[in-house]
Amino acid sequence: QVQLVESGGGEVQAGGSLRLACVMSGSRRLFDQYTMAWFRQAPGKEREFVARMNWHGVPTTIADSMRGRFTISRDNAESTVYLRIDRLNPEDTATYYCAAAYWSLPETPSAYDAWGQGTQVTVLS
Repeated sequence: QVQLVESGGGEVQAGGSLRLACVMSGSRRLFDQYTMAWFRQAPGKEREFVARMNWHGVPTTIADSMRGRFTISRDNAESTVYLRIDRLNPEDTATYYCAAAYWSLPETPSAYDAWGQGTQVTVLS
């Protein structure tokens, strides 16, 4: 059973940066056969797509509103996907989730095969 564990969240001052990590374990398939994605959910709001990287690492997809500040990357040898967020602002406060999809490029959250429990990011103004 695939397990995803996020880390790297916390409280940060506006203008700062964070790098979130998500490690996969428990899969009988190779990590580099998964599309990996990040979503976020702020209190009282729906889950929102942030970024996606397919198994080859190219192409990546970043939500339009997040381009320029959000960077997704992956280390297949470490079964880890990262999300770097620069110039954080209070509107970035949310729980950030990673998700995995085997050999596919999902267009909806429901199409992902596995989700992590999330890591909380709180941006202080």
